[in-house]
Amino acid sequence: MSTTLYRRPGVAELHPVRTRRRWNATKVVLGVSVPVGFVVLWQLSAVLEWVDPFLYPPPSRLIPGLVALWEDGKLVEATVTSVRRVILGYLLGAAGGLVVGLLMGMSRVLRAALEPFSWAWYTVPKLALLPIFLTIFGFGDTSVVVLIAATVYFFVWISVMSAVMAVPTGYREAALMLRANRWEMFRHVLLPAALPEIFVGLRISAGVSVLMLVGIEFVISDQGLGYLIEQGRTLLLLEQSYVGIVLVALIGYLFALLVKAIGRLFIRWTSDDNAIIPT
Repeated sequence: MSTTLYRRPGVAELHPVRTRRRWNATKVVLGVSVPVGFVVLWQLSAVLEWVDPFLYPPPSRLIPGLVALWEDGKLVEATVTSVRRVILGYLLGAAGGLVVGLLMGMSRVLRAALEPFSWAWYTVPKLALLPIFLTIFGFGDTSVVVLIAATVYFFVWISVMSAVMAVPTGYREAALMLRANRWEMFRHVLLPAALPEIFVGLRISAGVSVLMLVGIEFVISDQGLGYLIEQGRTLLLLEQSYVGIVLVALIGYLFALLVKAIGRLFIRWTSDDNAIIPT
């Protein structure tokens, strides 16, 4: 005698569209509630003097500082300068890292020749190269852009090479059985399989490029948001420093969000939420 078991489908299976909309709304609420809660806690901490209001000015004091910086043009000039530098450096570094990472991921000969040298240079703190770049390129945007590009290059190179090498051997063998040539192997097997991990590396590199930008502007620049933050610290204009920090965080978030959106255009078959859908 056999027993037939029946499984009752979950809500997500019965109503996938409704479940997806509900989860999207939940994500928005959760994503907004954390920063709003942080701002409220920050304001209360300063107003109730749980922290020193001079060292940690409340958000209500940052708004007049933001307006003043906007009206005299300092904020716009600093933001435009920083955004231009980080985009140029990121594009240069990402392009180089993509090309070299793909080539090394597909070629054992190139890996054997270039990997030891590349790893050695990867471990060198990129700010240590700043004096050399200043000697070569001078005190200007070029040194900043090249140093950002050098930093981004290594992060992208590692993620791309690792993603290509991690493509399952079965995929390659199946393509060879179908007599795929090198281009077909790359176009239809290696690249689609590696793209999700490649874009993870590109998103991480977007944040790293902003980190490097601010570090460089602290040291050598007389323009940009990093300089604005450091100037505020030096002159004890802490509202100015906090405004700069908030803008840097916003730029970094939007930059990573842009890279994520571009990635979705290329990898439509994946999703951040495809593992678990709340029911």
